[in-house]
Amino acid sequence: MYIEDLKFSLWADFIERDYLDSEFRDLIAQGIVNGATSNPAIFKNAILSSSAYKEQLAALSTLTPKQKYEAVAIYDIQKAADILAPLYEAGDDGYVSIEVDPYLCDDAEATIEEGKRLFAQIGRKNVMIKVPATAAGYSAMRELVGSGIPVNATLIFKMEQALACAEAFGDGMAKYGSKVDTVISVFVSRVDRALDALLAKNGVSIGLSGIYNSAAIYAEVEKLEVNGCRVLFASTGVKDDSLDAHYYIEKLLAYNTINTAPIETIKAFHANGLQAAALPVEPKMIEEHFEKIRGLGIDFDAVLAKQIEDGLQSFKDAFKDILESL
Repeated sequence: MYIEDLKFSLWADFIERDYLDSEFRDLIAQGIVNGATSNPAIFKNAILSSSAYKEQLAALSTLTPKQKYEAVAIYDIQKAADILAPLYEAGDDGYVSIEVDPYLCDDAEATIEEGKRLFAQIGRKNVMIKVPATAAGYSAMRELVGSGIPVNATLIFKMEQALACAEAFGDGMAKYGSKVDTVISVFVSRVDRALDALLAKNGVSIGLSGIYNSAAIYAEVEKLEVNGCRVLFASTGVKDDSLDAHYYIEKLLAYNTINTAPIETIKAFHANGLQAAALPVEPKMIEEHFEKIRGLGIDFDAVLAKQIEDGLQSFKDAFKDILESL
C-alpha cells in the first residue's frame, strides 16, 4: 500500500519492456507503486515507438497480426506480473491488468473465451483481465469471476455501470465460492476535459465534474461492501496547466481505493501531494455543482454517454493501429 492507514494503492498506468526492467523496479523498491495497468493505447505507444520489441517481432513473422500482438503483450504482462509477485504474495496488491480485444465489447461469449484464454496463457495468479463495462461485459465479468479470475472493469463513467459491475462481481463470487479480487475503474479527467472550457466561460469552477462524479460512484460502491472489490480511479493525468500535476490523485484520495496514473503524475504526487483523505465529499456539494451544470442547459448524462462511446472507440482505434502496423 502507498498509504497503509487508508488502504490506498498507487498503480502505474504504463507498460513498456525496457521500463519494466528499470524504473518500474525502482518505483516498487521505493514503495511508490504496487501494481500496474495497461490498455490498447498504452501497448500501441510501446510497441510502435520502442525498439525493445523488434527482435521478438522479427521471430514472429509467420503469425497473424493479432497473434503477434498477443505474444508481445503476454510477454510484457508476464514480466510485470513476475516483478510484482512478491507484493502479491505479501497481500499488497501486486496486480497487472491486460485488456481483452476491445472489438469484443458487445460479445459476451467471445469476451469470456478470450479472457479465460489470456489468463491461462499468461499463467500468473496476479493478473487482472480488463473488461469494458458494457451490457455484454457484465455477463463476461460474472463468468470470469465465477471461474476465479480477477477482473478489472474498465471505461466506467456512470453510476449504473459501476453498480452493474459490482453486482456481476458479487454474483460471480457466489458461484466461485470464495473471494476474487476485482476493481471498478472509474474514469475521471476525461469528464473535465469535455466540460471545463464551457464551465469556465460561465463562471463555474473547473476540475470538479470528474471528481464529483467519481466521488458519488465511490460512495455507492463502498456501501455495497462487495468482498474484494475496490474502486480504481483512472484517467488521472492532468491536461490543464492550471491544475497541479498530481491534482487527480490528491483530490480523490480515499479509503480502500486505487489510483492508476502516468509515471510523471505519480512522481508529482509522491513529491508534493497532500496525503490526507479527500473523500467522501458531502452530497450537498456534489448536487450544487451539478445543479450549476444543469442550469447551463448541459445534459450531463449525455456527456458521460459520449465519453463511454469515445473511450471504446479510442481503444478500438489503438488496437486497429497495432494490428495494421504488425
